[in-house]
Amino acid sequence: MTKKNDPIGEVANVIVDRARLARQAALSGVIALALAAPGFVQASVIGKNEPARSLTIERLSELPVPQRAAWADYIKRSQAQMQRDRAALAAELPQGQTPPPPPEAGSGHMPLDKDAAWYASPEARAIADTIVSFQTPAGGWSKNQDRTKPPRLKGQRFANNAEHMALDDSFDAPVDRFWTFVGTLDNGATTTEMRFLAKVQQQLPGKDGDAYRASIIKGVNYLLAAQYPNGGWPQIYPIEGGFHDAVTFNDNAVAEAAMILEDVAEAKEGFAFAPPALRKAAGAASARAIRPILDAQVVVDGKKTVWPQQVDPLTLKPSSARDYEMRSLASGESTDVLLFLMRQPKPTPEVKDAVHAGVAWLKAHAVYGKAFTKVSDDEGRKLVDAPGAGPIWSRNYDIRTGQPIFGDWGKTIHDDVNEISKGRRNGYSWYSAGPQKALDAYARWAPANP
Repeated sequence: MTKKNDPIGEVANVIVDRARLARQAALSGVIALALAAPGFVQASVIGKNEPARSLTIERLSELPVPQRAAWADYIKRSQAQMQRDRAALAAELPQGQTPPPPPEAGSGHMPLDKDAAWYASPEARAIADTIVSFQTPAGGWSKNQDRTKPPRLKGQRFANNAEHMALDDSFDAPVDRFWTFVGTLDNGATTTEMRFLAKVQQQLPGKDGDAYRASIIKGVNYLLAAQYPNGGWPQIYPIEGGFHDAVTFNDNAVAEAAMILEDVAEAKEGFAFAPPALRKAAGAASARAIRPILDAQVVVDGKKTVWPQQVDPLTLKPSSARDYEMRSLASGESTDVLLFLMRQPKPTPEVKDAVHAGVAWLKAHAVYGKAFTKVSDDEGRKLVDAPGAGPIWSRNYDIRTGQPIFGDWGKTIHDDVNEISKGRRNGYSWYSAGPQKALDAYARWAPANP
C-alpha cells in the first residue's frame, strides 16, 4: 500500500445527530458514528471503520473440520519461519554497535523496461547484488527501499521505517516496531525484485549469474510457502497479524504473485532456468489462486460486482485495512484482478462470467464530467466539475449502495471526498482513471470469450 508516513492528529470524539446518522447507516450498511480530529471540516460522516481480524489458531474453529488441519499447519510453519528469520539476524549481529536500519525510500530503483543489454551492465549488477543481500532468510523482501544503495551490512535489519511508528490503536500499528514487513508483497515488493534478477541472470548465463538464479529460486519457494491453503496470499509473510493477514488484492499483491509463478511455470520472462519440479509447483500454485479470486468477487442482490481491496483469509469476505481503508468495492484492485483473469489462456465459464460481470460493474460506475485535481496550494486536490473529462472511478464504493465512500483519520467513513481532511484527501489516490486498462483489455478479450 502507498504512503505510510502521513502525520496522525490527535483524535477527539464529537457529538452528532444520532437520528441523521442512523438514516445514513441504513443507506451505507455500516454502523453510524462520528469522530473528528482537530481542524477537520465537519463532513457527512456515514460510519466508522472496524478492524480486520488476524489469522489465529483460535479462529480455525470457524472452518469446517476437514479444512482446519491445513490451516493449523500453515500457521505453525509461519511461526517457525518467523523464529528462524529472527534467529538468523540475531546470529549476524556483530560485537558493538548495531548497523542502522536501511533508510526509507520510494518504490522503484529496479527498472524493468531497459534494453536487454543494460542488465549486464555494472549498474544493473550492483542493484542485483543489493537485492540479493536484502533477501530475508524466508526468501522474500521488504518494501520501500532504494536498491541502488550499497548491499546490506552484516546485522542490518531487512526492513525500514518501523521504528518511528507508534504502538497505538491504529490498525497499522505493528506488533513489533523493529520487525515488520520482513517479507511482503506490498508495494510490489518481492515480485519486482525477482523480475529484476531474472533480467540480470539472462545476461549472465555462466557462473556470474548463479547467485541471482539461486535468489530467484529462493523467492519462488517463498511464494509457495506464503500461499494460503485456499490459494490466496497475505500481505506479509511470515504472517504478523491484523489486516496484513488478509488475502490482499491491494497493490496487485495476489495477482502479481500468481502471474510471476505462472511465468515461472511457462519458462517466460527469464525464468527458463528453473528446475522442472519447481516450475510444476509454481504452475499449480498459480492455478490455485483463481479459486479464492472467484470466491471473493462480491455478490450484491444476487448479482456479481467487483472485488474488495482485501478479504478475510478464512471467510473471503471484505476486510478493512488501515484506518482510512474500509470494507468496500475497490475499482483499482478489481482492475488488477480482471487483467489477471483475462490473461488465462483457457478461461472456464466461471472465469468468463466473473470478467463480464466485473467489467459491466466498472462501466456502470464510471464518472464523467469530473476531475480529482489540484485546485490551489492551500486546498490541494478536490473533486471538481470538468466538462468533457473522464472516465474516472472512485477508489472505494459502498458495498450495498455502490456509492463512492472515503476514509479519514479517526476511522471515519464519509460520502464526499471534498469534506475529508486535507492531509488525508491529498495523501491517497481517491479517484483514478486506472480501470480504463481493464476496459481496454476487455475490448480485445471479449470477442473470443462471449
